[in-house]
Amino acid sequence: MAGSCLKGRFLSLFDYKTEKYIVAKNKKVGVLYRVIQLSIIGYIIGWVFVSKKGYQETDEAIQSSVITKLKGVSVTNTSESGLLVWGPEDYVIPPQGEAVLFVVTNFLETPNQKLGYCAEVRIFCRQKLKCSVVFSSGIMSGRCLRKDENSNGTCEIYGWCPIERKFKPQGPLLTNAENFTIYIKNFIQFPKFKFSKSNVLETSDDSYLKKCRYDEELHPYCPIFRLGDITQRARYNFQDMSTFGGSIGIMISWNCDLDKGYSHCHPQYYFTRLDISVSNTTIATGFNFRHARYFKNATGESYRSLFKVYGVRFNIMVHGKAGMFSIIPTAINVASGLALMGAGAFFCDMVLLYLMKKGNSYRERKFEDCRYDKQHRSTDAEFSFSFSKYLVLTLRCYTCENENDDICKMVTQCPLSAQYCKTTQDGT
Repeated sequence: MAGSCLKGRFLSLFDYKTEKYIVAKNKKVGVLYRVIQLSIIGYIIGWVFVSKKGYQETDEAIQSSVITKLKGVSVTNTSESGLLVWGPEDYVIPPQGEAVLFVVTNFLETPNQKLGYCAEVRIFCRQKLKCSVVFSSGIMSGRCLRKDENSNGTCEIYGWCPIERKFKPQGPLLTNAENFTIYIKNFIQFPKFKFSKSNVLETSDDSYLKKCRYDEELHPYCPIFRLGDITQRARYNFQDMSTFGGSIGIMISWNCDLDKGYSHCHPQYYFTRLDISVSNTTIATGFNFRHARYFKNATGESYRSLFKVYGVRFNIMVHGKAGMFSIIPTAINVASGLALMGAGAFFCDMVLLYLMKKGNSYRERKFEDCRYDKQHRSTDAEFSFSFSKYLVLTLRCYTCENENDDICKMVTQCPLSAQYCKTTQDGT
């Protein structure tokens, strides 16, 4: 008995179950189902395939190289250094041209500093004990320098003397720095598709880069920008930034649809200021740092000129995405759409069966429990076989013309007599 039960369970694994479909004449649910279908179809076609290009395989691991070069000359005239001519080798830091560079627009100079002992003017004292050995513009010697015993003095340091001058700049010294030009050469590669390109126009005209300036419509492949135009595109004035400095971000974006070909992959440039203050009262404004130029006099003594430089820092960032048709994402998105269609049908079933007034009636027709025991199945089979046999033999008997016909002689198990066959055939 147990073996028969297990055998039945095992054989039931190979039964095929199919859904039972019922046409429900309910306009509300019908309209709801069509709205859901149209919404899903619109989402799959409009958003997934057209907008997001869900039929493509993508590569966002862009490999990029950026080379920069600045051109322009400016002249400054100060009481400390006199008349100076500034070229790219003077105002570009670092000079080799990288993705991050600093352009000097203003500076404060403390010339002819020499190592020795001098007064630290920002640290006051009245006696020797208050000048502890700490760091300031140099190393404190511990002595308090005073004119007399009743006056305040300053602590003595050992360092580069005289110490750096402290005052705020009133305006930029490199006044025409906004007319400097920056050449940004960018090479990119998408390794998955073995696709590479540059933002420089492929031409045999050697004079093209000497006379062109970037224009989104006229010269999209001339990556030469005027500094004043860059800050203007970032919605800031270059002269306002050049006094105390600032930071500008240059974003190069490559969004390439490789199904359209090599010529449809173009760079897009975006400009923004990175050091925007969230409050007008902040003290962390501008951008500056210090560097020194060292030299020796005729006697071999070492000197330096200390520069506190202000300027604009440019951060060049590159990102991109490439896409190409692939059957795998296409199949996945189509299957997702079909799954959503199934979910829509399930939702409408729940509404029809449990939220409609005639839900009980719909449930009785949708869910049908069909159970036949073994005895009933055997009886049905025997009845079907007996009836079929009787029908066949009866049809054969109906073909008899008389009891001596050859056909009737062949019928040995006819339930009717030959006379009955003949009479029935004659219609009497």
